[in-house]
Amino acid sequence: SASIGWPGTFLLLLASLLIFLLFTRLSKRPFFDRWLSTGRKATPSTTDTSDENPESLLDGEVPDEFEESWTGRTTGDDKTPPATPSPEPPVSEEPPVAEPIFPSQPLETTIQPAKSPTTDNNSAASDVSFEIRVGNEDAIEDEADDAFPEAGPNLRSKANEDSYDASYLGEYDPKLDLSSYKYPDIKLLTQYESPETIVNTEEQNSNKRRIQEVLEQFSIRISSITATVGATVTLYEIIPEPGIRISRIKSLENDIALSLAALGIRIIAPIPGKGTIGIEVPNRDPQIVSMRSVLSSKKFQESKYELPMALGRTITNEVFTVDLCKMPHVLVAGATGQGKSVGLNAMITSLLYKKHPAELKFVLVDPKMVEFNIYSAIEKHFLAKLPDDSKAIITDFTKVIQTLNSLPREMDDRYNLLMMANVRNIKEYNTKFVNRHLNPEKGHKFLPYIVVVIDEFGDLIMTAGKEIEMPIARIAQKARAVGIHMIIATQRPTTNIITGTIKANFPARVAFRVISVTDSRTILDASGANQLIGRGDLLFSQGSDLVRVQCAFVDTPEVINVTNYISEQRSYPTAFYLPEPTVDGAGGGNLLSDPGERDPLFEEAARLIVIHQQGSTSLIQRKFSIGYNRAGRIVDQLEMAGIIGPNEGSKARQVLVEDEAQLENLFARMGI
Repeated sequence: SASIGWPGTFLLLLASLLIFLLFTRLSKRPFFDRWLSTGRKATPSTTDTSDENPESLLDGEVPDEFEESWTGRTTGDDKTPPATPSPEPPVSEEPPVAEPIFPSQPLETTIQPAKSPTTDNNSAASDVSFEIRVGNEDAIEDEADDAFPEAGPNLRSKANEDSYDASYLGEYDPKLDLSSYKYPDIKLLTQYESPETIVNTEEQNSNKRRIQEVLEQFSIRISSITATVGATVTLYEIIPEPGIRISRIKSLENDIALSLAALGIRIIAPIPGKGTIGIEVPNRDPQIVSMRSVLSSKKFQESKYELPMALGRTITNEVFTVDLCKMPHVLVAGATGQGKSVGLNAMITSLLYKKHPAELKFVLVDPKMVEFNIYSAIEKHFLAKLPDDSKAIITDFTKVIQTLNSLPREMDDRYNLLMMANVRNIKEYNTKFVNRHLNPEKGHKFLPYIVVVIDEFGDLIMTAGKEIEMPIARIAQKARAVGIHMIIATQRPTTNIITGTIKANFPARVAFRVISVTDSRTILDASGANQLIGRGDLLFSQGSDLVRVQCAFVDTPEVINVTNYISEQRSYPTAFYLPEPTVDGAGGGNLLSDPGERDPLFEEAARLIVIHQQGSTSLIQRKFSIGYNRAGRIVDQLEMAGIIGPNEGSKARQVLVEDEAQLENLFARMGI
């Protein structure tokens, strides 16, 4: 002060004060900006208090940014540039950041897991996780409700804004065209057996005594025996004493049959689901199980199956009903005269009693020409055929090939409709169509189930071979979802008829009595069908279990009564038309798609063959003066086009086109 004087001293202090205020403003401005943005107020002494006690600056909770300013920034009292990284000594003496800085902040929950014992830690963690989970879910739901007060309907409407919806018109009724249709009356069928099963006590006691005697002869003791009397067979359930091997009892099958002097003895060891061994013994006076008693039963009447089929009654007198949709294809086999045709009639009759003509169509193939002819009266109600077929009952094997080749095309068309409707099976599709969520103008329509019934499948295989087997295998593999099901029957259960391809795609099998155990294994993959007593006695297999059933008997006059009752009612104008088959459906070629493959004389040769109704190679040679090889190629092309049938050895080929009008229709489809 002596050298510069009081004015100089005052100016120096004033300059120092200005530098100090400028430095303080630059270093503290980010902190105050963040502090004010949180909406929290600082204490009045914030800017006036020194940095020696930072805990006394603020009263309340301090954000994380303030902690970073204490540990990573310097105060204005340091008199150093802001970029200096070293903190003041008081700051370096502060506790670690993990320790609580402000006593007023409630951090007990945060640090509790680190200080509490293991048991308390688990309990606290579980409580916290539960509270967080519930709290978050509630918060999300509340936010969603506030942001989207009607989220569900709005989202659904936006997702389906381009979809067809005519539900305001009400549900579509596929039965409307035949709204007056009446299901067949149960009185059209005949009641054969008495309402109650007749029990011959003397016979049952005699059989029980003889079974016990045979077992005791081989030192096999039993603790109990129970008899369940059925219509044709009685089931004796025995419980052997402990220590008795089941295989010993099974080996006595022939001895028990000899003692009882009865055929068709069958031992089930053990009975699935029970701790007993079953011995099936035929009754001396078997009763007939009528179709009327089966269809009038409560189980069948109240069945919710899509395609219910009542086969008959089990040993316990229960009505045996299966759903064809779940099976989904059936293989029926048995020797001649053992009830196979009656079984097919029972299956068809069951479906006629349950389904409306709009819901079900049949494709009936009858190489014997006499079995299914009784169903021709319901052609316009329930039958399906090709457009150019004169009869709905298919008896000619050449027509069978064409029909079976049309079914894969029908299957593919249905799959396209399911894909367009974004559904997985015919039930979902029809439900969507009935609710008017599918646009008919885009090709959508109500799809009926199609059941293909083939009698004497063995004859078709022997005649056409792979031409029959391949379309059947394809239908069996894929057609279940689109409502096409198959029932095929044969009296020749041999390996060249029931091939591995057929067995793999027909999980449900019905075996009537066969001659040998080999035939039984071919059908069921197990023995037993050779031990049946015939006359409708059958074994049903769907998987590993076998069920013995007495097939319901429906006579030809009864079926005629049912078909006449249906035919007298109002019907559709025509039968259900199947799509035209592709020419190469049996693997023959691409004659339709590539006209260049056809011989220039193809059209003239076709007209010649149709006019003369003679499928002969020599006829083409003579009329057109060509060589044998070229005439043979033309004949092969005519066969591929479906104009003539296959080669039958020394016989002339059959002409499949009846007149020139039908030939012109065929040419139009071929693009000629």
